Amino acid sequence: MHQNSTTQTEQKKDEQKEILKEIRQLENRQKILENKQRNEERKARTRRLIERGAILEGIFPLPPDLSGEEVKVFLIALSRLPGAAKLAAGLPKSGDKP
Repeated sequence: MHQNSTTQTEQKKDEQKEILKEIRQLENRQKILENKQRNEERKARTRRLIERGAILEGIFPLPPDLSGEEVKVFLIALSRLPGAAKLAAGLPKSGDKP
């Protein structure tokens, strides 16, 4: 009788170890999926920034040695031109269908 309860206790411990192992595996899979999602979001943002930068350079052939701050000042000046705010307000919001 004593051996039977010892065997049951060992079986429960083994089962508990297996469950804990499975939990760790699922947590690791979740981390991997979260990393993949962050990576995809980062790649999409990088691509969007490159595309928009290329569009900006195509429309406004600015000197290539302008600093980021100088480009920012230029764009701010453009945004203050008459009608710029109205034009920007008419653009579709992020997530809207074009």
